[in-house]
Amino acid sequence: MTASKMKLTAIDLFSGAGGFSLAAKKAGFQVLAAVEYDKWAQETYKHNFIKGRKNPPKLYGDIWGVDPSQVLKDVGINAGELDVLVGGPPCQGFSSHRLNNAGVDDPRNNLLLRYFDFVKQLQPKVFVVENVSGMLWARHKPYVDRFKNLAKRNGYQIISGEPQLINARDFGVPQNRKRVFILGARSDINLPDGFEWPPKATHFDPNSDEVKKEGKKKWVPASTVFGKSLDSKDPNNIHMIPGSDMLQRFKDTPLNGGSRADSGHVLTCHEDHTGHKDVYGRIDPNKSGPTMTTGCINPSKGRFVHPTKHHGIAARHAARFQTFPDDFYFEGGLGSTGKQIGNAVPVMLGQHILQALAMEGL
Repeated sequence: MTASKMKLTAIDLFSGAGGFSLAAKKAGFQVLAAVEYDKWAQETYKHNFIKGRKNPPKLYGDIWGVDPSQVLKDVGINAGELDVLVGGPPCQGFSSHRLNNAGVDDPRNNLLLRYFDFVKQLQPKVFVVENVSGMLWARHKPYVDRFKNLAKRNGYQIISGEPQLINARDFGVPQNRKRVFILGARSDINLPDGFEWPPKATHFDPNSDEVKKEGKKKWVPASTVFGKSLDSKDPNNIHMIPGSDMLQRFKDTPLNGGSRADSGHVLTCHEDHTGHKDVYGRIDPNKSGPTMTTGCINPSKGRFVHPTKHHGIAARHAARFQTFPDDFYFEGGLGSTGKQIGNAVPVMLGQHILQALAMEGL
């Protein structure tokens, strides 16, 4: 079947390991191409989407060296025929952890504008951009405004007018993860009156009226990640091995949600201040999991200690928090794997967003 005859098509920019691509596949889209610079993320993408697959996506490297018009030729479609362009430009420049004006002139912010070069030439019916919540900080407003102006000048409307902050846990992901999404639609695409953006939540605080009075679904707790044992043959069933001092610290930390302070150990760098309270903390299985960051396999980077075992979570646990299936394998060492997982769009969230577009018959 040729690309022009496919019902729904998608291209994934800054694809990373392929969270958005997998979401697109699950939502009924044929992913025609992906662009990703990182070596190990490329290898992961090849393993899960290209090797041994029929009609696999074309995979490109550095986005600055990719000609959008050549991509159209390679995948066999014309400008204007692509249904959805998705992507999450690298977000370090917008990180909410950066202090003062750090990141204001970060060249990585320009990757958001490079994304629009592809919008301009591919002319997809809709585009979806994902980024960190820090993108909404006032100091980054000029970049966001420039993106919005480029959209308007090239015949696109930003749905709801502004970037939208969406929490993955409101859509069945077992993780408290807030990210910004921008949805743009070409001016000739008429989204029906019933289409809602941002989408309505499907899961709610267990103590809310939506759950208590209306019987709606609760946020999914972290226990779902740990309820199924890991496969000993899974190459991603790996975790950091603590040294003797760290092992003792973990043993002294109460199970199922204990914090660093509970262990009685004080870090030298925290003697004069409280520091980041979640560092070296255990995950509480009864609550939504913590945000999976690029350091999610390192207990020194956040609340990433196993609920009951005396070490950090395995890469497979982190992948489950991101709702990757257990047969999705990540290539590279533990550090690279954690980076790929932390950077990914949660598959279930991406699928929910794209299914809403698919159901409207783009």
